[in-house]
Amino acid sequence: MAERINAAPYRGAHRLSVAPMIEWTDRHCRYFHRAISGRALLYTEMIAGAAVIHGPRARLLDYSSAEHPLALQLGGSEPSVLAEAVRIASDWGYDEINLNVGCPSDRVQSGCFGAVLMRSPEVVAACVEAMRGASEAVGGPPITVKCRIGVDDDEPSERLPEFIDTVAQAGCETFIIHARKAWLQGLSPKENRTIPPLDYDLALAMKARWPALTIVLNGGIESLAQARAQIARGFDGVMIGRAAYNDPIAILGEADAQVFGQGQVFGEAQAPVDPFAVLEQMLPYIEARMREGVRLHSITRHMLGLFAGRPGARLYRRHLSEHAHKDGATPALLLEAAALVGERV
Repeated sequence: MAERINAAPYRGAHRLSVAPMIEWTDRHCRYFHRAISGRALLYTEMIAGAAVIHGPRARLLDYSSAEHPLALQLGGSEPSVLAEAVRIASDWGYDEINLNVGCPSDRVQSGCFGAVLMRSPEVVAACVEAMRGASEAVGGPPITVKCRIGVDDDEPSERLPEFIDTVAQAGCETFIIHARKAWLQGLSPKENRTIPPLDYDLALAMKARWPALTIVLNGGIESLAQARAQIARGFDGVMIGRAAYNDPIAILGEADAQVFGQGQVFGEAQAPVDPFAVLEQMLPYIEARMREGVRLHSITRHMLGLFAGRPGARLYRRHLSEHAHKDGATPALLLEAAALVGERV
């Protein structure tokens, strides 16, 4: 279990968050992202509620105290199961527990959770009520919901308000809205991230309709400039996914000043985060995890985008991709790879 040590505050952290992504945002990825931004809200991969109860809890829930502010995302549709998962996970000290009502994968559909639950707002409300009760009983974190604007042939302008109204009445005060439909038939999970059209205006209308709620926009945001523009329109925050993963310096490197500026809507420009310094900061963490049996590749695979856009970035990626998975690979490999990148600026 993790204790909060010199952790960044959770309050206001929704202004910029990194989306939960299965097989991407594991604890090594999150530690790396935290080395770049001290303020952005980070999310775990989605974990099924039943896995928290019956699976290897330490492996699923452990994290570094440096990762705060940090949210745990759960998946499921049975209130009693999710409530027990929340009770267990509350011991780990997460800042937030989020219910996934947006993932369109076949695996999620077969388990009756994720985006398919957009059609059953009363079920989601029951889950949220049970999760809140379990969390409040042990002094745990707030419960939030991540959703789509609808599924398949839904009319989003009808589905989304009905969903938010029902779930908000159960006590959910924060909704992260991926402003696309999820097509459960005919599109792959990858296609569902890009093909259904975005409707930012509909998501923003939810903030106008329920101004006391925290409404966070997700989907299609690929730069800090776009994030700032959407916050200026009235969203309480923006969640960014693959853009933050693929080019973390561009997204997270100036986020603390530009999005979390002290006492301002937006802060002043700051000196760019030095990716070489981030790499060096990661070395003690990597050495410690490798002593615990973690393979080098399990960490460095998240660092391939560290030098995105710089001369030599491709050579850096190739060197890590070709050698980090090999037996006997050591953290020194990162320094070798970084030496292939152009000089510091």
